[in-house]
Amino acid sequence: MLDAVSSLDGQVDPVTDQVIVVDNDSRDGSVPFIEAAITQRGYGAWCSLVRAPRNSGLAAGNNVGIRAADADFYLLLDCETRVAPGAIATLLSEMKAYPLVGIAGPRLETPEGEFQLSCFRDHSPVSELLSAAETQPLTAALKCYDLSVAVGDEPRDVDWVSFSCVLLRREVIERVGLLDEGYYMFFEDSDYCRAARETGFRVRYFPAARAVVRSLSGDLLSATREAQRSAAPPKRQPRWFYKSRARYFRKGYGPLGPWAANTCWQLGRSVSLGRELAGRKTPHVAEKAWLDNWIDAFKL
Repeated sequence: MLDAVSSLDGQVDPVTDQVIVVDNDSRDGSVPFIEAAITQRGYGAWCSLVRAPRNSGLAAGNNVGIRAADADFYLLLDCETRVAPGAIATLLSEMKAYPLVGIAGPRLETPEGEFQLSCFRDHSPVSELLSAAETQPLTAALKCYDLSVAVGDEPRDVDWVSFSCVLLRREVIERVGLLDEGYYMFFEDSDYCRAARETGFRVRYFPAARAVVRSLSGDLLSATREAQRSAAPPKRQPRWFYKSRARYFRKGYGPLGPWAANTCWQLGRSVSLGRELAGRKTPHVAEKAWLDNWIDAFKL
């Protein structure tokens, strides 16, 4: 967390800008440590800590920070993310140049400078089929539904960006509202970007701004790729991942949305499982996903 705050030093105006560190009811003794560090490092003029009354998830924690500040733009920054020098100024400049862009995301990198996926197409039942199958011919044939978006060094509009580091325009919050606190973690960023687009705003990727992410363990695609490199299947996802997944598909596709997503996922899984049994593919599907997909799927 302190690395994230330190990366903002020199990029914020202590007179006009506020940095809010949200403690999401950590209960580990970190609050006095963070408060002391803010004072000792001389950040007190522009940085303060706000305690959430309870840990209700990532979306709720972000909302605590948003409520605590009155601003034209809000930068949401994960505790594992460091903003590269000049990134905030670049994002602000681009947002001011494109008034219809309501949400802007930078290029995300590892500490070693490796590109990280941060731009995506909307989740859909077909994207569930592709992610479960993970078979190149099928992905190529249905490329327009594949979650990952190939981005380069030029800005471009996308369906959604990772909220590891993202800049929101005030007008988006006024029209859409705060992040949906029904998501404990996962899918809240894609859901919010979809809602912003539905109200007429654009979501845009600006690679000239950079942010370094120490860990993208919260990103399912990154976790999948890590599992492939280690030749071991991903561990079982937490229950709240599947609750968020069901909520997303129910909101976007109606009461039967989770059923459509699960049906397509199962079709894709039959493809990947066949290849695994034939020894032509390493496992990539999370443990017991076939069962956990149905968590909250029956909720209307």
